[in-house]
Amino acid sequence: MVTGGVTKFAKAHPAMDFRLMVKRAYDQALSEVPGLTRDRIDGTRISYFSDHFTRQLKAASMVQDYLGMNPKGSVRIEWGGATGGECFQAAYEAVASGRMDICLAAGFETMSRVATWKGNEFIALASDTNYDFPLGGFYSGYYALMVVRHMYEYLALRKFAHVADPRERERLAIQEGSRIMSWVSVKNHRNAIHNPYAQYPKRLTVEQVLASEMISYPLTREQICTMSDGAAVVVLADEARAKELTDRPILVKGVGCGTDTMRLADRPFEEVPLLPHEKAADYKGLPYPGVHSFRAGRAAGIEAYRHAGIEDPRKELDFIELHDAYASSEIQTYEDLGLCRYGEGYDYVTRGDPFLKNVDYGLPVPRAGTLPVNPSGGLIACGHPVGATGLMQAVFAFWQLQGTIAAHFGDATLQLKRPRRGAIHSHAGTGSSVTVSILERGF
Repeated sequence: MVTGGVTKFAKAHPAMDFRLMVKRAYDQALSEVPGLTRDRIDGTRISYFSDHFTRQLKAASMVQDYLGMNPKGSVRIEWGGATGGECFQAAYEAVASGRMDICLAAGFETMSRVATWKGNEFIALASDTNYDFPLGGFYSGYYALMVVRHMYEYLALRKFAHVADPRERERLAIQEGSRIMSWVSVKNHRNAIHNPYAQYPKRLTVEQVLASEMISYPLTREQICTMSDGAAVVVLADEARAKELTDRPILVKGVGCGTDTMRLADRPFEEVPLLPHEKAADYKGLPYPGVHSFRAGRAAGIEAYRHAGIEDPRKELDFIELHDAYASSEIQTYEDLGLCRYGEGYDYVTRGDPFLKNVDYGLPVPRAGTLPVNPSGGLIACGHPVGATGLMQAVFAFWQLQGTIAAHFGDATLQLKRPRRGAIHSHAGTGSSVTVSILERGF
């Protein structure tokens, strides 16, 4: 990876259509690599989630036109919430296969063009429209269901197993789980204060997160990302061109993807696929994945780690930009990616492992800095223009590994000290498709 660019994510960009947003991100990316000109780009991979938001079929072709890329080859990518992450990997594959020397990946979404309720309906069309959608399956309802089961499995049946009344046991589990989910929201919004590209920088308390509007019990407004307008681009090149174009190239060390059934009711119960640092005894008797865990995320992590030669992500990653469409799914994904064992996600938060060391969150986080997750602010704070989101993660990870966060953000707070390796994670549906990519500083 040799460069990247991103627009500010916003509730709306009424002065820009999708083509201009991509062009702004593209211009930023090319301005930072003087030797990279349009004629050197061999082709493109362009991602957006829904034709409904643009009111335009073949919108990727219009971006191709606007960037002056014709008659070069281009492929449109769509994979639900993981659209941007899959676009990144499609560009990687175009270069790694030898098909291209230099490939541009560009993603966008203009979700403000429709009312929120209509946008939620469009997004819900990415569920099974024969089964889930007619039952009122908007995604906040799915994620509420999944996290309640997660709280039941790992808090009610373990932490509160001593409580005799099952209803009281479940109430205590949801109360405790909701409080800890709010720590994730506090973390991500607080990080975003130092990110000028973020949509929702906020200094929140746990109490404010819990008191915000209830969207789907137990998920509140401040625990959920929002629809956004925005664009992001990255440029990937083979090793020879990368070294020619920049003295700070970032290596794509490993990629992985995973899938699962569209319908939650079809998720099986089987053995947990193990990462190298885990043992089968860790999960004896665990019904997996059920609806409490994301099997696609575990599969994507296993493949990406194998390609990157990672035995233990807790020791070999310096940060992760993780798809936190919900504060609940961030906690669930800690476990899927092996940052902690299944069932330990809540403790992982309260220990402080995913927090930054030099940010004051107003929370006791003794292990802050262990493995920062979403130093950018994540989707909850940055926003979620679906086709751009996975590429936004790649841009922020690229700048983090280059050590140029201060130059791009005008603030050095979020810059880690000489990070060597990071991961980006993109997630679709109720976990029906997930990508994980490992980025590494230099060659």
